[in-house]
Amino acid sequence: MIILKMYITMIPVIIAGILNMLFVKTPLYKRINRPIDSGGTLRDGKRVFGENKTWAGFFGMIVFGAAAQVIWGLVCTGFPELCPIYSRFGNTPLFNLAAGAAMGFTYVLFELPNSLVKRRLDIPSGKTVRGLKGAVFFVIDQVDSLFGVAGVFAVLFPMTVLEYFAYILLGAGTHIAINSILYATRIRKNL
Repeated sequence: MIILKMYITMIPVIIAGILNMLFVKTPLYKRINRPIDSGGTLRDGKRVFGENKTWAGFFGMIVFGAAAQVIWGLVCTGFPELCPIYSRFGNTPLFNLAAGAAMGFTYVLFELPNSLVKRRLDIPSGKTVRGLKGAVFFVIDQVDSLFGVAGVFAVLFPMTVLEYFAYILLGAGTHIAINSILYATRIRKNL
């Protein structure tokens, strides 16, 4: 039952992530695609974040997060006891809009430090590397955004530190499973 409640809480973020992944494959995205770092480099001559961290993707995740949470709020009216996100705040469109936008914002914000470090270590945008470095960043790629999203959850409803990390672990496993499906269907280029 606890895992079911956790998944019910994470569904809007999962849906937003999938929608954003699909969005980046559209002609519209390609027309409005601008890197967050505007092609800028640091003193080391390397890109700040790289080509794959774009304003369109950043705002796309916020918009899709907000929309998914509003729609999910409507679904949750049928089983409020399974939706811990509404334990402190009412299930209203305005709350859902704000909560979903916050989840989308923290999702993309918490990915940026990882991209910054990867550029310093000469890991190309959107690519994976082999060996220990590859294994470490594979794990980080699965959990970086979840620290932010779980932080939003912790603000919205009571949870223990153990529950916070349980959301991160469950989210990481789900992230790997979804990325595997997206990779198998060629929507994603790598795991």
